Amino acid sequence: MSSKLAGVTVLALLMIAVAASAQSYSVDWYSIDGGGGTSTGGVYSVTGTIGQPDAGHMSGGNYSLDGGFWGIIAAVQTTNAPFLSISLTPTNTVLVYWPYPSTGFNLQQNPVLGTTDWTSVTNAPAQVGQQWQVIVQRPSGNRFYRLLK
Repeated sequence: MSSKLAGVTVLALLMIAVAASAQSYSVDWYSIDGGGGTSTGGVYSVTGTIGQPDAGHMSGGNYSLDGGFWGIIAAVQTTNAPFLSISLTPTNTVLVYWPYPSTGFNLQQNPVLGTTDWTSVTNAPAQVGQQWQVIVQRPSGNRFYRLLK
């Protein structure tokens, strides 16, 4: 065997050994859709799309991923009411806020937009600077908020 052929053989065996020891994560099945967002934790992040109920449950090793619809937390702007805003807090709760002073408004919630099943939020608003603020637990599904006088 020539030294050139022996060198190529050794190089090929080394490449196979390196490729065998380097493992990567993969999702073997996917669909292409629009929308979504990114979830992060530790050194990992997952970017997903809206409405992947067909993905179901996937797992391997110490990891698992459950597909499904992303929940919506949204403000519904009501005519003649102050501008209502919503944000997620670092503690994974929901901050609902609107300008101070604005009196006589009731913060309401509804899991389904387009129905009349609005209920009052039981958490009392607190004045923080130039805002009224209410902190609520993050819902497991959709939640819409509005101000009504």
